[in-house]
Amino acid sequence: MAPTANPPRPVRVWDLPTRLFHWSLAATIAVCFVSGKVGGNAMQWHFNSGYVAFGLVVFRLAWGLIGGRWSRFASFIYGPGALLRYLKGRSRPDELIEVGHNPLGSFSVFALLGIVSVQVATGLVADDEIANTGPLWRFVSGETALDATAWHKGPGQWIIIGLVSLHVASIVFHRLKGHNLVLPMFTGDKPLPPGTPASADGLQQRLMALVLGAVVAALVNWVVSLGQL
Repeated sequence: MAPTANPPRPVRVWDLPTRLFHWSLAATIAVCFVSGKVGGNAMQWHFNSGYVAFGLVVFRLAWGLIGGRWSRFASFIYGPGALLRYLKGRSRPDELIEVGHNPLGSFSVFALLGIVSVQVATGLVADDEIANTGPLWRFVSGETALDATAWHKGPGQWIIIGLVSLHVASIVFHRLKGHNLVLPMFTGDKPLPPGTPASADGLQQRLMALVLGAVVAALVNWVVSLGQL
């Protein structure tokens, strides 16, 4: 058999800040869920991991505008037509769905960012009427705090678990088809055709992410401290 004329080569798709975000959010969601179920003294872990989730989401929203090429939202915002073509297996070559997030993966990213944002917001103003209140609970009415608590402890957490479960199922499905989605999120690289544009992931980008992370941490600390004023 003749060798392939243009064999795939490793291309940097996921920059380091995106990879760290991904695995940090996964760990944070796990800690939030377990500590919330344990209750008691573990609630301090729940609050702290919630603040971390807050910061991670804000970081990702900003990084989606200034991060590496395939981490930017502009690279994986698909219209209904692109989604339909993907589901029918007729995606156009120019849509480059094999590089970053495909249309279904795009939906998963935006859905998870959205629901985690809502979960963080409701946690900040929650009041379980027992021993735990969010740092901003006094800025809303009692009825709003109770509604937020009901969502936070009920539908909100289960929607997140559902989305995470679908994400894991998708990874398994693609693995069975011969596509490893997990390894690139560790290494950052995917084997892709020559000429595929790569994400910038050098020292400049990493320093920029570090500065952004510091700004986001300061912002989260300021928001949380408002409840102590």
